[in-house]
Amino acid sequence: MRPARRHRTTAALRMASALVATGLALAGCTAGHSGAAKPSARDNGGPISADGTPAATGSAAAGAGAATPLQPLPAAIPEALASYYAQQLSWQPCDQKFECTTFKVPLDYDHPGGGDLSLSAVRQKASGDGAAQHLGSLLLNPGGPGGSAIEYVESVAASYNPAVRASYDLVGLDPRGVGRSSPVSCLSGDRMDAYTAVDTTPDTPAEVDQLVAADKEFAAACEQHSGSLLGHVSTVEAARDMDVLRALLGDPKLGYVGKSYGTLLGATYAGLFPSRVGRMVLDGAVDPSLDALTGNRTQAGGFETAWSAFAQDCVKRDDCPIGPTVQQAGQQLDALFGKLDATPLNADGGRKLTEAQGVTGVIEAMYAEFLWPQLRAGLKAAQAGDGGPLLKLSDDYYERASDGSYPNLMFANMAVNCLDSPAPFTGPDDVARAVPDFEKASPHFGRDMAWMALSCTYWPVRPTGAAHTVRAAGAAPIVVVGTTRDPATPYAWAQALAGQLESGRLLTYDGDGHTAYGRHNDCVDSAVNHYLLQGDPPAQGLRCAK
Repeated sequence: MRPARRHRTTAALRMASALVATGLALAGCTAGHSGAAKPSARDNGGPISADGTPAATGSAAAGAGAATPLQPLPAAIPEALASYYAQQLSWQPCDQKFECTTFKVPLDYDHPGGGDLSLSAVRQKASGDGAAQHLGSLLLNPGGPGGSAIEYVESVAASYNPAVRASYDLVGLDPRGVGRSSPVSCLSGDRMDAYTAVDTTPDTPAEVDQLVAADKEFAAACEQHSGSLLGHVSTVEAARDMDVLRALLGDPKLGYVGKSYGTLLGATYAGLFPSRVGRMVLDGAVDPSLDALTGNRTQAGGFETAWSAFAQDCVKRDDCPIGPTVQQAGQQLDALFGKLDATPLNADGGRKLTEAQGVTGVIEAMYAEFLWPQLRAGLKAAQAGDGGPLLKLSDDYYERASDGSYPNLMFANMAVNCLDSPAPFTGPDDVARAVPDFEKASPHFGRDMAWMALSCTYWPVRPTGAAHTVRAAGAAPIVVVGTTRDPATPYAWAQALAGQLESGRLLTYDGDGHTAYGRHNDCVDSAVNHYLLQGDPPAQGLRCAK
């Protein structure tokens, strides 16, 4: 079983964005056998208690259903945290045009004396070309949870609008537990290969047992290799880390562009520190008010919508291997998954393409239209008995390297997801009862996604978060960007987040793929760039056509 794909920004999508205009999981959301594409644990920061600290909730509290408001932290910096806010950053040249630094944050904000974490950041200083006014720092986050903001900034900085680059220092902070910031560690490469291949549509009690065993192995490995860190990688804590960095950068307010899960991180920051919100863009929005079960099921529907868009495009093409009608395309996809379930296909290097990896490969391609030709080729090859191209898409989703190693991405993804929200299921029987509703929302992916959501059931650390709403009263205008056929973060989530935020302003892109800013649409890019440079949010109800 894989970690949650929820809200993830994929590596391919990040690199493609670097070649266009300005930026992008995920992660999304989403990430592996449980959610940056597929849902698993909900990605939210949890309620805040009266003293401004995360409130432990547990599964029973989460089951209450109603989303509680996220309350802001006190405006004054607590004395116990003063030393963290008083650090001096030492920037050192690294990676061509970039500078790198590290700084300390408390492992546990409730007990700052109980140990520190080292966090890493990178920046490209503003070019200052022409008469550009320096507007401070602009933090970028690609999503996940688990996406490296450092790698992301290094990939996309050159593609950002020249006027934005001239005015802002572009900054990437790897969140705690991610990348170069005290990373979570779990399975070895060969065990991750096995994990990604486990059947997520079990048909027999033995297959259910195998899936449960895979989830338990993943959880135990994370506990063994990461220890107490697993209890302190929540979105709330990562948002508090961003405020420390904001202060160390000398910025009175936070400038921020977050994609996918990065929208949850940004919204959480806004809820905690509304008076410190500067120009904030949340693209591919997560709705923090949804409980785990509802969020996972609606995300399954998002991938169904994306598949329909792909199929409608495919059947019009001469090279479509699943035509000639949308209905037939769906039937052929189901037939392929069924064949893979019975007999995995041979792939390069003696590897096999299993049904779970075939589903992952298809879902990977739903993140962006430029991956659709690769999916058509993969489906054609699979029909001819070659699982290699679809397995390559699955490997790209997980960011598996050619040497068989995996980055920290999926480990951090699971750790954050499982801490941020109680698991939606208590065991396999719960999943079996939920499958019909998932299949109704997504006939082609629902069953798989329902079983993926079992992952956090066996997590060794109790969750600290639950569904919540974010009002961020008093914050400056916050731009929320939603794509109408976004697979990983459905458009309804952007509408919901913009509606929750007191100063939210929704910008709609009527199109396909995950996120919109920096992906070839002049209308979206112009509106966002103008906001970043001038502070004027897009007109109310602005809708950009494909």
